[in-house]
Amino acid sequence: MNTDGDSIRRSFAEFFEQRGHQYMPSASLIPAGDPTLLFTSAGMVPFKPFFMGEQTPPRRRLTSCQKSFRTTDIDEVGDHKHLTFFEMLGNFSIGDYFKKDAVAFAWDLCTGVFGLEPERMYVTVHLDDDEAYDLWLNDIGVPSERIYRYGNSDNWWGPAGLEGPTGPCSELHYDGGAEKGRGQHRVTDEMMLPDELTAMLRIEAEGGPAADPGGCHPNCDCERFVELWNLVFMQFYQDLDGVRTPLPAPSVDTGMGLERAAAVLQGKPNVYETDLFRPIIDSVCNLTGHVYGSEQETDYAIRVVAEHARAASFLISDGVVPSNSDRGYVLRRIIRRAIRYGRQLGLDRPFMTEVSDAVIARFASAYPALSENEGFIRRVVGLEETQFLDNIRQGMPLLEDVLASSKSEGIIAGAVVFELYDTYGFPPELVDEIGRREYGLAVDMDGFNAEMEAKRERDRAGHQVTGSMEIVTAYENLGAGRTTFDGYQRTAIDTRVLGILREGEAVGHATRGQQVEIVLAETCFYAEGGGQVGDQGLITGPNGRVRIEDTQSPVAGLIVHRGLVSEGDIALGEAVTAEVETERRLDASRNHSGTHLLHAALRSILGPHVRQAGSLCAPGRLRFDFNHVGAMTQGEQLDVQSLANRKIRENLSITTRETTYTDAVRDGALAFFGDRYGDVVRVVRMGHRDDHDEPFSFEVCGGTHVHATGEVGTLVVLGESSIGGGMRRIEAMTGRAAEELFVQQSATLEAISRKLQAPVAELEARLDAYMADTDVLRRRLADAERASLRSEAETLLGRTRDVDGVKLIASVTSAHNVEAMREMGDFLKQKLENVVVALGAVIDGSPIIVTMVTPDLVNRGLHAGNIARDAAKLMGGGGGGRPETAQAGGRQPERLGAALDSVGNLVRDALN
Repeated sequence: MNTDGDSIRRSFAEFFEQRGHQYMPSASLIPAGDPTLLFTSAGMVPFKPFFMGEQTPPRRRLTSCQKSFRTTDIDEVGDHKHLTFFEMLGNFSIGDYFKKDAVAFAWDLCTGVFGLEPERMYVTVHLDDDEAYDLWLNDIGVPSERIYRYGNSDNWWGPAGLEGPTGPCSELHYDGGAEKGRGQHRVTDEMMLPDELTAMLRIEAEGGPAADPGGCHPNCDCERFVELWNLVFMQFYQDLDGVRTPLPAPSVDTGMGLERAAAVLQGKPNVYETDLFRPIIDSVCNLTGHVYGSEQETDYAIRVVAEHARAASFLISDGVVPSNSDRGYVLRRIIRRAIRYGRQLGLDRPFMTEVSDAVIARFASAYPALSENEGFIRRVVGLEETQFLDNIRQGMPLLEDVLASSKSEGIIAGAVVFELYDTYGFPPELVDEIGRREYGLAVDMDGFNAEMEAKRERDRAGHQVTGSMEIVTAYENLGAGRTTFDGYQRTAIDTRVLGILREGEAVGHATRGQQVEIVLAETCFYAEGGGQVGDQGLITGPNGRVRIEDTQSPVAGLIVHRGLVSEGDIALGEAVTAEVETERRLDASRNHSGTHLLHAALRSILGPHVRQAGSLCAPGRLRFDFNHVGAMTQGEQLDVQSLANRKIRENLSITTRETTYTDAVRDGALAFFGDRYGDVVRVVRMGHRDDHDEPFSFEVCGGTHVHATGEVGTLVVLGESSIGGGMRRIEAMTGRAAEELFVQQSATLEAISRKLQAPVAELEARLDAYMADTDVLRRRLADAERASLRSEAETLLGRTRDVDGVKLIASVTSAHNVEAMREMGDFLKQKLENVVVALGAVIDGSPIIVTMVTPDLVNRGLHAGNIARDAAKLMGGGGGGRPETAQAGGRQPERLGAALDSVGNLVRDALN
């Protein structure tokens, strides 16, 4: 077979498709519906709902090549090993095959399809996994001297300290040759055999002395062995006490890094030498004039730029934009790190967009979204690069202040350097370079590294596969099975009660006033999902009625109706009628169809990079969260609203059908948000009935919708805002709510029209005239007040007191704000020399004092800040300021006069 990266990716998928696996396209790097993860960091992340029983998988055998990103190695990228972005090849069994088939598949692919020499393959298993050991030894025929056992730290997968599936793992390692090992140590008959190693490792695992086998082995730190494939056998469930019980349907989760596989199959010493990186590295070399492989420090910088440009391009294509928090912060961090190393290579002009072009050219055939979002990627990278270079230029005064204040310490504190790096984007190397060259100061790198390590610890928590891993036993114990949903066309149905929960416990019946959760055999109630709220309504039985307040699906296939028994009682097994509150459902359906129209309009106006990141389809309003590089202009908002309403007026038909997830994506359906799709998915198409026409909107969606866009009525955009992390939120109304808004706003305009005695059409002109008149009056009032205060200040000139040879003016004024008192004080200082001014006023109910001291008196020891502070104590307050000007406030306005009277004594004390 061909060994280029694209061929490896394709061969892996074909191998498992031929063995009954469904190929699943890569999910976004932004995990859908999982707040515990910053990024999709492993192949199994999109399938977690399947493994946890929260959703039904499209097939029990799956395979994928998943885009993945991890933050833990950002500062190590540049050596020949580490990556942030990588592609993870994997095959998954969700309660289907287990160890025997997983082991056989792995061996057949590696030695058969990939053609790797069997004698170069080494295997590791867990200390206690005799089953896997026997499979490798007896079924596959791997000699015992090439099978190694390790403890939990190397060969056990699971949620440390958490609840969830867990189990041993088995790894395949490729032997790159003894010459890459520890010099004097070779894997020969003289080396300790694996069984002896196992015994020593078992001692180590049980708390005994550390084992040193005396030579190379798959998990040693040398360069000889490459971990190629990890097979995880999830066969236990671990509770919060750490107790493990066998799972009823064990599963398999495997992962092989495409980049490592390419390095092995192409015979390259590291991943950066493979065809997955060489075009990007060549691009960096063409920009800089450097030759890759000629100098170690230069090679390091080239690898940083190439890797981070690749990672940034994929992140931006999936909707991440730079920001100061969460995913956006990580993206900003890698772009700026790449820029810094680019500067070391001599690139003092913007260059990242050109490297991103090389990334797109290399990977667009496998990931078409890169070319679709090329303009957006270039724009985001270019803006971030320009902003960072501007920050460096504009932030130099801040850095100089830090350096100047550090001179007395003789070193720049690590915590300060970390703050400059973390908040302002200043690389520590840049701080160190300027500090040494211009101030003779070194950076406390130990302190900086300690802060960075603390940051890494926080980052590590961001890629652990954790979250809602608990088994919802209360619902499973109901024994109710799956609920048949028949609510797309119906809002009332005759059915039967299969289960009742009260306070988390299964019960046989419930009576009036009790809160319950009810499971029905069939239901027309829509369970919350896809952003649409759950239905409300009534369940009526022969002896009672339950008012349903919410509908949820806590376990895959199970719909739970939550509400209050409002009349009589309800019992298990009873025949009941379930009725949805129709108007509420229709309002929610209009808003759900409205979000699809809004999504399509946003992609049309802003660009195809727009991806849904969340939504709310409630009866009264809708909101839609999406990625975008900046705030929408008023014009863009109006264009989006206009396009959506044009499609509403065209009364496009809205059709739905069920299909497989793979077929839906292949046919062009959008499936960005909520990648928790089951074996059958529903696609919603908005377009003319001619199947040959391009639909305006085509999405995978399980929500309820109206039958034609005209039924949405009108879509009114209420506004657009930032929700952080490079995400935007647009809010809107449709249908009845939009009509009510129009009526309310019309009534408001009519009321204003009557008050201003002007037609609605002339209101804006009338308001402009009023505002202009108001500005004129405000200026006249300010001039009059200023003249009054000037007159008042002139009067105060005649009230000057002498305190030990110093002139003093201390008085309550009629000023309405602090600025007015400052103007009075400045006037008095200009008229007098050798003067202390203390002016006071009650502003918004609080006493305020402004003090001023002429420069000649400052030289004699008088300090305006001290005078203001001490005087304010008499008003129950405090304050302070500079020697020449200060301000203070208090809580007792009745004490303002006493505070000003005390200034004379304060001046006298300061002089003496």
